[in-house]
Amino acid sequence: MATKRKIIITCAVTGSIHTPSMSPHLPVTPEEITEAAIDAAEAGAAIIHLHARNPQTGEPDQSTEHFASMLPVIKQRSDCVVNITTGGAATMSVEERLLPVATFKPEVASLNMGSMNFGLYPMLSRFDSFAHEWERPYLEGSRDRVFRNTFGDIETILRRCAENGTRFEVECYDVGHLYTCAHFFERHLLKPPVFIQCVFGILGGIGAHPEDVMHMKRTADRLFGDNYRWSVLGAGRHQMSIATQSVLLGGNLRVGLEDSLWSGPGRLAASNAEQVRLARQIVESLGFEIATPDDAREILDLKGRDRVGF
Repeated sequence: MATKRKIIITCAVTGSIHTPSMSPHLPVTPEEITEAAIDAAEAGAAIIHLHARNPQTGEPDQSTEHFASMLPVIKQRSDCVVNITTGGAATMSVEERLLPVATFKPEVASLNMGSMNFGLYPMLSRFDSFAHEWERPYLEGSRDRVFRNTFGDIETILRRCAENGTRFEVECYDVGHLYTCAHFFERHLLKPPVFIQCVFGILGGIGAHPEDVMHMKRTADRLFGDNYRWSVLGAGRHQMSIATQSVLLGGNLRVGLEDSLWSGPGRLAASNAEQVRLARQIVESLGFEIATPDDAREILDLKGRDRVGF
């Protein structure tokens, strides 16, 4: 019998887009984020994409002490691949964003492929009040904020992590980001197979129409051939429809409360694990299998959990 294709589910459990007032289910403290990560892995996520937050206010926070309290527990209680962000938040410096990855040397780290407008301010119209003083200015400030990821920034991150064996989840929010990725691949600063995560539906990046997804896939195929592994994430209400399209096109998928707070129309997801279970149902109903963490390590040619710094 033919072997079923295995689909990698990544779960991004908290991120830096949504603020605590938007959902009571958004994990904020290190303990909450840790439990959310473990639950998502038990539900079927092979990779956990990890951000940290200030435990008192929920504000995005790249302090290494927060990661230091989460990473050993996740590793002890789960075999999942841990992917630490270098994106952090658009309000942070590159050095601040890079520090946790440089310190803990994970199997995978995220890396954005270009500076961009990153509009969060439309979410202000959906909420009447906020529990924390930072939330409204943070969202409003995105009208004039550029999320900086210059060629120099990207090269700095790649070179600083070159000796750690960390592979990058390359986040591409538009077609030009794929060409930037190809530039670093051609310079041998990114090694095959390149793990490309295409992001759809962020204001300032490519849209979430099925033709947008097809265009990104066709462009990546042309630029990288067999030298890449494809995954997608859809922001907000587009999460599961774009995940489904990716599976049908031979790709992988990402879910999680970083990308969407919802599990259906007008229904907040009660947990990250709930979204993973929905994604798993889609994968299996289409006749495919979900990848285990060790499957993901083989598919992405990762260094292994015994070579991380935590």
